[in-house]
Amino acid sequence: MKKSNSILNLALVAGLSFSLLACGNSKSTDHNDDNTEHDHSGIDHAAEHKMPDGSVMEMSENKSISQLIDQYLAIKNALVQDDSKAAASAGQKLAEEASSIDVNTFEVSKQPEIKEILEVVKEHGEHIAKSEIAHQREHFEGMAKDFMDILAITGTDRTLYQQYCPMYNKNKGGYWLSDSQEIKNPLFGSKMLTCGSVKETISMK
Repeated sequence: MKKSNSILNLALVAGLSFSLLACGNSKSTDHNDDNTEHDHSGIDHAAEHKMPDGSVMEMSENKSISQLIDQYLAIKNALVQDDSKAAASAGQKLAEEASSIDVNTFEVSKQPEIKEILEVVKEHGEHIAKSEIAHQREHFEGMAKDFMDILAITGTDRTLYQQYCPMYNKNKGGYWLSDSQEIKNPLFGSKMLTCGSVKETISMK
């Protein structure tokens, strides 16, 4: 009986230790249980979170959407600083850039999908340009999958890091892209600046 109790106690201690692991582990397992009022992304967070931290994805080198990436990162940096005004300005520029990209410069077979993604990115940018910071963050997180999708088609002009914080959106989790491995969380800003981990490195072939 004492042996059974010891085993049970060890199991409980192990379970408690696991539940207290730092940001990025246990709280992410149930973050796709229900929808929220502003779910713009359609990201299957549960599926994506199965990727091991530190995965590498190689993409073709391409500068065709450099300005779009620049504005996305400008929004990211503004939200890290809790600067809603700067995020709004970058959001407007993002929307304008998404509208100005000539899809005819891409392969014909890829043009419909690129056009569709750019329309979604434009909409997110327009919302960021006119919203308060909490809603800006929702739309910014919503763009993470769109940017991953378009980068997979067009390629990238720089190394980017897909980062993830399991605490965002009531522990459902949230993704973003950064040009730095260092975690500076745009989904929480100063409230939880270092919450997150690098899920995937996007590098040029």
